[in-house]
Amino acid sequence: MSNTSPANDLNGPTQSPMQIKYFVLVFFVSIFFLGKVLYPFWSILVLSFLLTNLFRPIHLFFCKVMHQNLASVLTCLLIVAIVFIPIIFFIGSLANEALSLYNWGRDSQVGLKVVSFLQDSEYMMKFQDYMADFGFNFKPQLIIDFVSYVAKKGGLMLYNQASAWAANIMQFVFLFFMMILVIFFLLIDLPKLVEYLVRLSPLPDDEDRLLVSKFEEIANAILKGNGICGLVQGILGGVLFSILGLNSPILWGCIMAILAFLPIFGIGLVLIPAALVIAINGSIGLGIFVFIFYLVLSLSMEYLVKPKLVGSQVKMHTLLVFLSIIGGLSVYGILGIIYGPLIITAFLTLSDIYLKKYDSYIQQT
Repeated sequence: MSNTSPANDLNGPTQSPMQIKYFVLVFFVSIFFLGKVLYPFWSILVLSFLLTNLFRPIHLFFCKVMHQNLASVLTCLLIVAIVFIPIIFFIGSLANEALSLYNWGRDSQVGLKVVSFLQDSEYMMKFQDYMADFGFNFKPQLIIDFVSYVAKKGGLMLYNQASAWAANIMQFVFLFFMMILVIFFLLIDLPKLVEYLVRLSPLPDDEDRLLVSKFEEIANAILKGNGICGLVQGILGGVLFSILGLNSPILWGCIMAILAFLPIFGIGLVLIPAALVIAINGSIGLGIFVFIFYLVLSLSMEYLVKPKLVGSQVKMHTLLVFLSIIGGLSVYGILGIIYGPLIITAFLTLSDIYLKKYDSYIQQT
């Protein structure tokens, strides 16, 4: 009669602690080298995941009338038409307009007009006297120097970045089509991949699925909410600059599309100074119109359009969103707009799981 228990018959021989430790060590070593192999494509994988979630409803719609492989091809072609072609068009324009911004900050006579306006202003004279009482010698020229410095540095940075993209256009095309290839397979196999990762994780399945769902929600919020609304605000802002005959409408439109991700300030960082400059140049009515345009566009997107696109899925404090985007930009560059909120979302989700399931256990030990 065998002494082997039914459990051992089903699960195989019991592993010794040494065998388990060795396996875990080998497993983590393999994960480390897998990370090194995939590290050059990390940004591509993240963007592919986000775009897959955004366009997956379209893919599912196509799947109703055709095979999923053909539906994935059509969805990828749609992504190329919507994302890739406009980017190629804008790269050259951005380089030229960024250089124009640099020259404007260096040579423009607007600064002299602003200084003259501030020096002749009764309110500015009172403000200077008030600051002098505290021992601070405020000069309007300081404002102009700061604005010119920002314009020159910002324009030069954007020009160098856009020029680098243009110079490495073949690399950009290669990376983009690699991303399209990843999206093609993710559209088909994303549910299987998620299920595999859930099974692989040592966490309970409900916690894994909660993490996945939170990432999907924040991905939809970034691209559907902030992305689409930012794109609309950037286009309308650029069109306004073009109609008014202001410098670099494409460049400022792109900047406003990025700034639209920021809560609290948003496109006001461009349109409010633009309204002030227009008013200082003598067109007070037009400056007021630009300011009203900013209020209507910003408030309608924030309180009407964005809630319709995103709903109440993602609840994150406004200050935390602001800090996550600013911090992400400083650490990861332009992709920090995406990485920052994703990292904060992971932390908040894990914090909720800890407080609900693990805090009481740790307190008892």
